[in-house]
Parts: sequence; structure tokens; C-alpha cells
Amino acid sequence: RDLTDISLLQSFIHLRYVDLSENKLQDLSPLSSLTELLWLKMDGNLLTSACMEELSYLQVISFDRNRIKDVEGITHPCLATLSLKENKIQTMLGLSQDKLVSLQVLELRGNKLQSTAGLSLPKLKKLYLAQTNISSLEGLEGLEELETLHLRDNKFETLDGFSSSMKCLQYLNLRNNGISSFQEVGKLQVLPTLQTLVLLDNPCAEEPDYRLEVLALLPHLQRLDKEAVEEDEQAEAMKIRRTRQEEREK
Repeated sequence: RDLTDISLLQSFIHLRYVDLSENKLQDLSPLSSLTELLWLKMDGNLLTSACMEELSYLQVISFDRNRIKDVEGITHPCLATLSLKENKIQTMLGLSQDKLVSLQVLELRGNKLQSTAGLSLPKLKKLYLAQTNISSLEGLEGLEELETLHLRDNKFETLDGFSSSMKCLQYLNLRNNGISSFQEVGKLQVLPTLQTLVLLDNPCAEEPDYRLEVLALLPHLQRLDKEAVEEDEQAEAMKIRRTRQEEREK
């Protein structure tokens, strides 16, 4: 509706669900009086900041396709899902673990991040960082409850930065990066619960016996790319692993 002013909403203090998507809004301040707000969607506006007054019950925010430059000022204690797809965010510094104690899902796809530094969110379970220009991982040690990590369409050539403290990570998508050696894939051995790995459209996926090489390194995988791991594949990978172990011992 090409709205530019939502000051009228200040009177509706009991609103719980608000969708103001596809307008021309730049100012979030009129929402500060909606103290009962649970769910807020403002996709496709002209916001340059996600900063707003702390709302005690707010659980879901979607600010996709705006012009937001940073993540400062997001401090809602019950916030569980935060989506900031396709903005202009360059750093995750400013996400406060002291304030965002309930955050479980963070969507940052399509931003211009240089690094993952500053991401200390101990309750986070799902993190989406596809198409963000990232080439290295930093500061993931504190994501001890993370289960799903999407890193598709980035610039990874190495896989340093994963930590054994990420003991809940089950799904990792690395499609369309620059990973060329199985030595790099072997660095994922630090992830004790990894079950699904996507490596399609990486140089290593074009190598002969690609699937067996990956399974020999990561025996706990249940699915590689789009296909479940078959028993005969597991057995063949086990033989490769034993043979190489014997060679190392010799």
C-alpha cells in the first residue's frame, strides 16, 4: 500500500500479529508501544536498521529485503526466530547473547558478510548463511546446540573453524564453494554428530570415487548430497579406511 507512516498503530497496544510487508517504511519507533507483540513481519520495506525498543514477548521477526546495515539493537528476550535475508549486513558483531537468550533460528542469507566472528548465541539451533561472501569461519565454538548450518554459495576453499564443541551439528550444506581436496573434508571429523553433508558443485565432488572417499573420512554420515548412504557403500568405505590405517601403522 506504499505506507510511509504507521504512527496510527501506537493506539492498538494489544496487537500481537503485525504484517507490514511491501511498503515504504523507514521507522520502527511507532511499534514500541505494542508491548503484547508476538510476531512482526516487515519484509520489503526501506528499513536501514533493525533497532527498536525491547519487546518482552516478541518471538518472531522477519525483516527480509530491506536496507539494514548491521544487527545492533536487537534485544528481545523471547525472540526465537530472526530473519534478515537480502539486506546489506556486513558483520554479525552486535548480536547480544545476554539479550537474545532464546534465539534458535537466524537467517542471514544474501547479505555481504566477511566473517562469522561475533556469533555467540548459545541456544541457536539453525543458522542460514548462504550467499553471504564468507570465505572462512570464526568464533563458532560457542554454538554448542547448533543442529543445522547452511553455507551454500560462498567462497570456502578450506574448512578450518569447525569445533568439537559443536556437538549437536547434524546437517551441513557446503554446496557450490571452492573445496577441492579431501584433506579439507577430513577436518569435519571434529563434528561428532554430523549425519547429512552436501558437497555438490565443489571441485572435490568431481574426483573419482568421490562418495567413497568422503565416507571413508566421515563414517557416521547417513546422507551425502541428495542420496542416502547405502550399506554396501559403508562397507566399501570401511575397507578403504582400514587399509589406510594399516598403511599408516606400518
